[in-house]
Amino acid sequence: MRVLFMCTANSCRSILSEAMFNHLAPEGFQAVSSGSFPKGQVLPRSLTTLQEASIGIEGLSSKGNDAFQDCPPDIVITVCGKAAGEACPVYFGPALKAHWGLEDPSEVQGDEAAVSAAFHSTLSRIETRCRAFFALPFAQLDRAALQRELDRISTL
Repeated sequence: MRVLFMCTANSCRSILSEAMFNHLAPEGFQAVSSGSFPKGQVLPRSLTTLQEASIGIEGLSSKGNDAFQDCPPDIVITVCGKAAGEACPVYFGPALKAHWGLEDPSEVQGDEAAVSAAFHSTLSRIETRCRAFFALPFAQLDRAALQRELDRISTL
């Protein structure tokens, strides 16, 4: 199963989600990420936060939705409000869609400790949601039930 995490810039929340998902993923699951208006670079703080959590950062990059035109995902999960309000590209049509909104830790103002805490808190919330996702009984879920579970996980 291929999951796409989408955000506007694809430099922070979607990158953290992709990395955490892949870090926890059992065989047969893969995450990618993209942005509707990609920044073109991953925020250094995102990479530092992942490294501090012992999560690999190799291959992470900021890219647009068109990067997946020839290999569409099974599930599209938006992680920012702006991306959630945008229309998904038509080639993502059959994918299930969910919104797992996250506050943007890169917008936190304050000293180093406050910014670091915001990034780690966001990563922890992503981990909670990914663990709940992987705990689902996929063999027993039809499309509608999986959609309900994706929506439920968004509240965690």
